Amino acid sequence: MTTLAGVIGQADVAADVRADCDVVIVGSGAGGATMAAELAAAGVEVVLIEEGGYHPTESFTGDSMRALRTLYRDGGGGMTIGKPSVMFAEGRCVGGSTVVNGGMSWRTPPAVLARWGSEVTGIGEADMEPYFAQAEARLSVGEQDPETVGRDSELLRTGAGALGWRIVANRRNQLHCAGSNSCNSGCPTGAKRSMLVTSVPRALAHGARLFADCRVNRITRSGRVMTGVEGRFIRPGGRRGPALTVRAKVVIVAAGAVQTPALLARSGLRSGSGQLGRNLSLHPNTMLAAFFDEDVIGWHGVHQAFQVREFTGEGIILTANNLAPPLLAAMLPGHGRELGELMADYNRVVTAGPLIEDSGTGRVRHVPGLGPQVFYQLADADAARLVRGVELTAEAMFAAGARRVLLPFGGLPQARSLAEVRRLLARPVPPNSMRLFSIHLMGTARMNKDPRRGVVDSYGAFHGAEGLVVTDASLFPGPTGLNPMETVIALALRNARHLIGHRSRYGI
Repeated sequence: MTTLAGVIGQADVAADVRADCDVVIVGSGAGGATMAAELAAAGVEVVLIEEGGYHPTESFTGDSMRALRTLYRDGGGGMTIGKPSVMFAEGRCVGGSTVVNGGMSWRTPPAVLARWGSEVTGIGEADMEPYFAQAEARLSVGEQDPETVGRDSELLRTGAGALGWRIVANRRNQLHCAGSNSCNSGCPTGAKRSMLVTSVPRALAHGARLFADCRVNRITRSGRVMTGVEGRFIRPGGRRGPALTVRAKVVIVAAGAVQTPALLARSGLRSGSGQLGRNLSLHPNTMLAAFFDEDVIGWHGVHQAFQVREFTGEGIILTANNLAPPLLAAMLPGHGRELGELMADYNRVVTAGPLIEDSGTGRVRHVPGLGPQVFYQLADADAARLVRGVELTAEAMFAAGARRVLLPFGGLPQARSLAEVRRLLARPVPPNSMRLFSIHLMGTARMNKDPRRGVVDSYGAFHGAEGLVVTDASLFPGPTGLNPMETVIALALRNARHLIGHRSRYGI
């Protein structure tokens, strides 16, 4: 398999490594890789560190279990502490979560930017437009080629259209996607323009170095001044490998909304506002399974070609996307023969459900000996919106011709009509019965120009520290209400320009 020049993995290292640079970046996902490419192109000496491994395009297959082992943290099985628990997934590989997400690329809604504008300088719609345009041009953002839209997506569009609901074609960072519906296992054609095939190679081409398979344990500092990072390579099976010590003038943390506050906390950094690790939003999702009399074969066609936007005023977006057999089996109720009978209809199933813009928030805490722990209590209003979203999804599926649906709430049987769904959901649905998941974690190192109210300033610089910058979804002052990847990238482009414009302040 090909290896990019400049990538150093654990197999390439036999002894401890020391490196010096202008800027060290922790995390190679949407924020970290974008920042690395921009800084390296400006002549800044960059070292990029990724805890996960380097897996090139040709290594990706439809084997979802292999993907969970190699591309995700904890096999994609992160879990919040709260009622109900929310399962969440974090990418852990070169390219981060952009390697395993669905590629949805949406600008931050103007209303969200307007809300953030009271806390953050220079983040209005006009301020951000050039960065969105730059991100979309560089990542080939556009609508799907029509011939690669799968039957599951068409059924969602059919049902929503029959009801007169507004539905939009998804915008994705892809270039002639083949529609193999394996986004979550790594794109096997390279059509998805993840950081693996865009910003990471661009950064390396401009002289950046990338250390993969290396976990950063702490940020080093002298008082308020950051001096670099210390980490350790990870051998197969999780064994400890050689140490990595990087001396740098600027430390940029882009490890995600869970790992970023944890790294800052275990490095002894504290936010004067007390906001570090707080303000967690995660867009809780759930899915029902709709069974049709016709073959759907959901794995033919792109991952999530459309979104129902009729109910965005209520904080609800409806989507449909196929789940691989092991993931669907884990979601469905029943065991043994009962589950086997359900799975025998796999090619006639559409999995669909709501994404909720949450109104409540959670917290990430670093617990010595355990690592980062995520606490999140679903707000009553958000639980009600999830129930409403499931009912709306069922309505669309029955309008499209579904013969029955399985609801994602424990203790509720299947329903064979919309009237039956409504009867079942008329009774209170206990939050503990809800099967929820998330891939949109954000907000745990929030931007605010006032150091009494935020962790970092309007451009990601940590309040009360010198030479420390955050550039990932933990920056967000609140939820975006839709897929956050393009927001992360646009903010990284904006903040990179600001850093380059003030490079003399940092001595780079």
